[in-house]
Amino acid sequence: MASSPSITIRQVHDYQFMVDFGALHPDLLVDEAVPIGQGEGPFPEQLLIAGVANCLCASFVFALGKFKQDARGVVAEARCAVERNAEGRLRISAIDVAITIGAEVAALDRMDKVLAQFERFCTVSESVKTGIPVAVSVRDSRGERLK
Repeated sequence: MASSPSITIRQVHDYQFMVDFGALHPDLLVDEAVPIGQGEGPFPEQLLIAGVANCLCASFVFALGKFKQDARGVVAEARCAVERNAEGRLRISAIDVAITIGAEVAALDRMDKVLAQFERFCTVSESVKTGIPVAVSVRDSRGERLK
């Protein structure tokens, strides 16, 4: 049976909530951005793109290891577009994740295999893609676009 991750979230004040991840991890204060909230913690859109980017990076590292490639570190920047739908409600319309590796692509002989499959390992982005387009790019240390 697959794991069933869970959290507990409790209101602290107004739009501030404490996220309890369980005994093994510290709680996280979350809030809505100003002007709705006080901006005292990450807001929901940031948490969503953090989850997508984290999972993609972990999947990328997994694929690098599978093909014995040393990327010399992985960094990602994630952004999302928020737009109003037909009913005037704010919705995330797209997520963009830009991954950069510390190595030059010329030093990695099996990078084509890594790039061909790492996204399929990512539980979060592959799940989110069913409702929100997720674009992923990968660059090496010199800025050369690999994907």
